[in-house]
Amino acid sequence: MPLDTSDTWNMSTAGGGMESLIANLQAQLPSGHRIVTALEAGLVQEWIRTNRLLVLVESSTESAVLIYIVSKNVADEFTLERTIPLDTEFKCEIDTASANVVSTDVFLKLSRKKVRLLFEMLPSFKANKFVEEVGKATEVANKKRAPPNFSWLEVYNPQLVWESGSDSEPLTSTAAETDSSNNCHDAIPAHLNQKADSELSSPDVTAHRSSIATGGATPIAARESVVRYQMALRETAYTDLRQITIFLGTYNVNGQPPTSGLADWLSIDKDPPDIYAVGFQELDLSKEAFLFNETPREEEWYRAVFRGLHPKGKYRKVKLVRLVGMMLIVFIQEKHWAYVRSVASEVVGTGLMGKMGNKGGVAIRFDLHNSSICFVNSHLAAHTEEVERRNQDYLDICNRLVFSTTFPSKFIKDHDQVFWIGDLNYRLSGDLDLLRVKELLDQNNHQALLQYDQFRAQHAAHKIFIGYQEGPIQFRPSYKYDPGTDNWDTSEKNRAPAWCDRCLWKGDNVQVKDYRSHPGLRMSDHKPVSCFLDCGVKIIDTVRYRKIYEEVMKKLDKLENEFLPQVSVDSTEINFGKVSFNEGATKVLTVANTGQVPVQYEFIKKHRDSNYCKPWLACEPYTGFLMPGDNSYITLEVLVDKRTAWSLNSGLDELYDILVLHLDGGKDIFITVSGQYQKSCFGCSIEALIQMHQPISQVPPETVCQYEKAAYPSVDPGNDSDSKQPVLAVPKELWFILDELYRRGMDTPGLFEQPGLSSEIAAIRRTLDDSLPDTLPGSVHSVAESLLIFLETLKEPIIPFGWTQKALDGCTAFTSCKMVYTSLPLSHQHVFKHIISFLKEVLLHSNKNGLDAKTLVALFGSAMIRLPPPKYPLGSSISLSQNQPHLDRKRTTFIHHFLVNDLDD
Repeated sequence: MPLDTSDTWNMSTAGGGMESLIANLQAQLPSGHRIVTALEAGLVQEWIRTNRLLVLVESSTESAVLIYIVSKNVADEFTLERTIPLDTEFKCEIDTASANVVSTDVFLKLSRKKVRLLFEMLPSFKANKFVEEVGKATEVANKKRAPPNFSWLEVYNPQLVWESGSDSEPLTSTAAETDSSNNCHDAIPAHLNQKADSELSSPDVTAHRSSIATGGATPIAARESVVRYQMALRETAYTDLRQITIFLGTYNVNGQPPTSGLADWLSIDKDPPDIYAVGFQELDLSKEAFLFNETPREEEWYRAVFRGLHPKGKYRKVKLVRLVGMMLIVFIQEKHWAYVRSVASEVVGTGLMGKMGNKGGVAIRFDLHNSSICFVNSHLAAHTEEVERRNQDYLDICNRLVFSTTFPSKFIKDHDQVFWIGDLNYRLSGDLDLLRVKELLDQNNHQALLQYDQFRAQHAAHKIFIGYQEGPIQFRPSYKYDPGTDNWDTSEKNRAPAWCDRCLWKGDNVQVKDYRSHPGLRMSDHKPVSCFLDCGVKIIDTVRYRKIYEEVMKKLDKLENEFLPQVSVDSTEINFGKVSFNEGATKVLTVANTGQVPVQYEFIKKHRDSNYCKPWLACEPYTGFLMPGDNSYITLEVLVDKRTAWSLNSGLDELYDILVLHLDGGKDIFITVSGQYQKSCFGCSIEALIQMHQPISQVPPETVCQYEKAAYPSVDPGNDSDSKQPVLAVPKELWFILDELYRRGMDTPGLFEQPGLSSEIAAIRRTLDDSLPDTLPGSVHSVAESLLIFLETLKEPIIPFGWTQKALDGCTAFTSCKMVYTSLPLSHQHVFKHIISFLKEVLLHSNKNGLDAKTLVALFGSAMIRLPPPKYPLGSSISLSQNQPHLDRKRTTFIHHFLVNDLDD
């Protein structure tokens, strides 16, 4: 099956010759050898980078990576440099230490036995695909029971098969030592030319000057970045491995307080661990914790954990992070604290509307010595049949949890070691009889039951936790028990036992010492689980580091100033055409390094600007590092959202910006970005909307701008803008949405709790912008979410910013709240009254839609009473010193008064 070159090859070669080259390569491979994927990368040899083509080839159930040298002068000439069999000794990994240096570069390490190769590439779909496919092939190789048989590789010449090497030159690509007696030159296809090892080994810049000039090789430059990169390249030369111990603990406490000590869980090992990572789920099941993310249980359980730590160790808290009922605490022994850096925490909710924190994950990361470590605690979807939802929760956490305070930002996978604990909620599948399950457990026949473990099945199918390991399970299921006992669940639901609570890890130099549950703790319907691990962290030898650093600086001084950066872009004028509200549009800008040296580029701020681009524009990546002859594909995205729509509607801004592409040590390039924004009722002010009797698309743009520029009720409270025509009581768009929900949404279960579809929400917006509809498209849930979005995107909320402080201060009594209401501009009074009347009607149908007042005020409070933006004109006179949960409670209390009292009294 030929390779789909359009998806996997970076077309940096002029004339598109690489497509035909790869097609020719597939055609000339022996029968039964199939190219799975290919990638252009740079082989790093000290200060030199030379272009290579990495090809993953499959034959039967075995795979190998073929490394080719591609001629830039002759399109159909390519040389096989070596082959690397994928067996149990093969490793493919992202070098995150060096990737930290230049955020737009990825360094890929391919290793087998003693020798390692390092390749440089740009992060992209192509690179991800290559790493993913190699990872899949490696997993297949690791699972094979029969010994490997790579005789099919002899056709490529066994001299090129990578078998041995030296430890003395880490992360370099010196030629492998081979046994010349095994040569089979007659079996080499005619199109494969053997490259002499002498041409592969010299890393000196002077020796490669001709190759640099022709583009065959390039020096690595950009001083600060490359110094750090070269030091990372030599990391093994100045680091040693030191063993530490880690205790992982997870406990679903079912909303219970700590009624007994935790020493029988946390301190049962003879020696104190160096690091504790303790995770909880269902810390608090109350509605207040769910809606406001505040609970007294946090402090109670923290104190219980601290008291339960090993008495022989002296510990310091690294970080505590909580999202509703999920909490993670990490402690480290005092003797290690001086070596902890870059501590960060993040949370991701995967519950209701993709943001509620009843399910999801919390994580803490930090660097210890020269190793990066990440701990994750998660609570995935419940119920036996929800396997795919649990899988999706896991993927959501991996994709959405980003440590944005680090530079560059880090995902979970971007760490040397990851430890994942929590209530993963995977159950026993199949038609197992409950009595049979309990019978096998009474016999301690855990292995028979683990054949039905959903987690193991999904893990084996590579759907979740790829690359993670787990210790051998030799303990009883941690779920489900009658609280206070060791008896299996006897409630009406009669849940089957399951190993819901797990401890996993990913990374090198980690060995499990003990994996157990703790049945003596009976507070919950779960039993706590713990895992005791040995872990190797990288320690820097300062003497060796200083010596190597001096060598690096000498080489760099010699290389610097020999070449100047030069790039070209495919366009300096980018027009997005028509752009609609909340519908992102993207275009790709190609930046090519046409010079002889690497180039560090970056979009920079213009004079007096706070950012390099306007808020409706984003560039990814905005900075990068290009080798000579390479291209960078920068995605420009225009997205007009609630932050920027009003300034475009009012004419204070336009879809026009100038980007300044700065080259480190070179000239700046100016790129214009433009488009035509299609004005929308989403992102307008109430004052402007009530003056528009026609759909906004039929109102002249200059008229919309005139309406909007007059709409500042909080600057002149009480005075509505003048208008020569009668105004509407409320915006017609709001009336259409409420009318739709009155007619077909009041009895809908999950109203305002189940998310709508983005495509339907866009269709609803277009309908409101273009017509006076009798009915709106989409489901009830899409209409309901459109209502919340409409309210959140108003230029000023229903309670204008000038009244925000008054509303918060007066939330304790209805009389004070009503005084705030009566002082609002008349247009805002009308809208407020319509919304309150609508919410009261929703509550009258609560027996069918399942909503209650707390949920409604939590959802609508943040839309109706928003905090002023930082640059708001009256912001200096507003004192909002309370924390976020306190503010949330005040504004929901304000709204709640109007739901339980008569507004007309």
